[in-house]
Amino acid sequence: MSDIADLDISGAGSRRPQPAVMEGAAAPLTYAENTWCPGCGNFGILNVWKTLIDELADNGVPRERIVVVAGIGCHAKIADYLNLNTFYSLHGRTVPVATGIKLGNPELTVIAHAGDGDCYGEGLEHMLFAAKRNIDISLMVHDNGVYALTTGQYTPTSPRGFRGKSTPGGSAEQPINPLELAVAGGATFVARSYSRGAERLRQTMLDAVLHRGFSLVDILQVCATFNNLYSYYNERTFDMDDNDPSSRTDALNRIGEWTYGGDGRIALGTFYRSEADTFDGVFRDIDRSSFDREAAVRDLLARRV
Repeated sequence: MSDIADLDISGAGSRRPQPAVMEGAAAPLTYAENTWCPGCGNFGILNVWKTLIDELADNGVPRERIVVVAGIGCHAKIADYLNLNTFYSLHGRTVPVATGIKLGNPELTVIAHAGDGDCYGEGLEHMLFAAKRNIDISLMVHDNGVYALTTGQYTPTSPRGFRGKSTPGGSAEQPINPLELAVAGGATFVARSYSRGAERLRQTMLDAVLHRGFSLVDILQVCATFNNLYSYYNERTFDMDDNDPSSRTDALNRIGEWTYGGDGRIALGTFYRSEADTFDGVFRDIDRSSFDREAAVRDLLARRV
């Protein structure tokens, strides 16, 4: 195994790092104590998000217009640490909550953070329908191939033979390829990144958030405690620079080169990007001044009593 201390992530030592003390409302982090395990790939994602907040503001997306939705799992703690508008959803329901927020106020920039079990297990149908509708939200999946919060069960992206608490003899199932499903479902931005490599991860997430339409970024995020794949990923990942992201056929061919296990090389980058009408775009044209929203809500509540 590679020396974790050499990796460009926080939390690699014996002490768990704490969020920076806030200096006013514009600070990127909160006072919440960080409880991720040392070496967790989530630190890399959090550190990138600290810089993304200012970068999004430079691109016309002020922090007041950003909403982060999280599911259930280790990934969801990012909502505690980012000093942004955040919402905790139920397990597997990150995407429908993000969809509701976007439809309620299409002017918001909505980012959903989910885990691989959270999104590709309980929430798979929600991801597919969001892709089908091309709702303008960004989905960042912290994909560590294990239910880490519940200490080690296999997930839809765990490789066949994975030994965990629910499969001590090894999982008999083949992993799904969520990127294939997203492209087939209608997503207009599909990418893969890795929690090691801050600049690549930053650019990929920035592109996803600024894209108009449904964006999926599958982030290979290592669980150093229950599924430590740093050596595996370090040996196989590479930056893809010879693909045609406008071609669905090319995207599916490149995505299929690695199937979440085995000895294949793992391409990182944007596989597919296209422009299409968005589901929430329909609601942008509604004349909100033509009806009294508060009166409609009061009437609805009165009729339910």
